[in-house]
Amino acid sequence: MPRFSANLSMLYPDLPFLDRIGAAADDRFAAIECQFPYAWPIDVIAQRVHQHGLQFVLINTPASCAAAGVADRGMHPGERGFGCVSGREADFREGVLRALDYATALDVPCIHAMAGLASDGVERARLRATLVENLAWASAQTSGVTFVIEPINPRDNPGYFLNTQADAHAIVADVAAPNVKVLMDLYHCQVVEGDLATKLERWLPTGQVGHLQIAGAPRRHEPDDGEIAYPFLFERIDALGWDGWVGCEYRPRDPSPGGTTAGLGWRPS
Repeated sequence: MPRFSANLSMLYPDLPFLDRIGAAADDRFAAIECQFPYAWPIDVIAQRVHQHGLQFVLINTPASCAAAGVADRGMHPGERGFGCVSGREADFREGVLRALDYATALDVPCIHAMAGLASDGVERARLRATLVENLAWASAQTSGVTFVIEPINPRDNPGYFLNTQADAHAIVADVAAPNVKVLMDLYHCQVVEGDLATKLERWLPTGQVGHLQIAGAPRRHEPDDGEIAYPFLFERIDALGWDGWVGCEYRPRDPSPGGTTAGLGWRPS
């Protein structure tokens, strides 16, 4: 059975962020991940993680210029990272270095390098070339952290540059660095492409997938909500030899106190 990581940016919405760490441990998660940890001091997060004996397995680069330099709790309107944005290379690099500070101190093995929005009037080839160059730079900053890029559906994030698995894997192939891979979020993949079992069978054996995430579709609730047959997919993931983490990046159906815990009936015991 896959190993599941609790995404604390979405789970336990009734609790302050730091208290979500203990809640995940109480619910028998062995690992956690989050999108943007930058509003909280590294040492405070580290103390909570170590207190509860958890692994911290994934963070994002800052989504905005403000988040790259100061404390931030999320994404700013109009900004979704800078990986593909020509002229914002300095902002991308500052965000990567900030993320590496957290990843190094918290022993996080994987950073989602956000690709950003496609700029109006800029040719896609230029955006792609900028992303490849930025990822090559990021990969050279460390050998101990894997950078992943994530295809995200345009319904939830209109204008996001990267939408399909094939495009993400082609970019990773062009970067040709062992520590640059793809974050395969099965919710986003279902919305954009579907055919999830075939996509897993195509891409997991390549070794180019660095992290998996799950959520029900179309509402992005628990994996037992909606049109995706996750028990079948979990069997396929196991059969394909996946030994990484599977991040639970969904919005609980019940956001009230205790709702996240009550909704974990989907998780195999």
